[in-house]
Amino acid sequence: MVRCAPYSGHSEFMTISLRNLPKEVEKAILETSHREGISLNKAAIRLLEAPLHKPATNSDFEEFRGTWSSAEADAFDAALAEMRQVDPADWESAG
Repeated sequence: MVRCAPYSGHSEFMTISLRNLPKEVEKAILETSHREGISLNKAAIRLLEAPLHKPATNSDFEEFRGTWSSAEADAFDAALAEMRQVDPADWESAG
């Protein structure tokens, strides 16, 4: 159960209690606490904050768009030029 005022933009500390944590979440908190020598509270906060500091992943490959120079794009097009040629013999009937 979380009890807090609606978000108002100021940074008051909020206290929450979590019950029925999944075993894998409990394990991650305990391992982080032990590995880093920090309290369970700090470990939980660190794990909750981690996704906030990672760039969002997407599946549209946007990060690869526009990364070739003009020379690289021209070289790629030249390499594919032969493959883009249509050979009429390939379309003739075999009979």
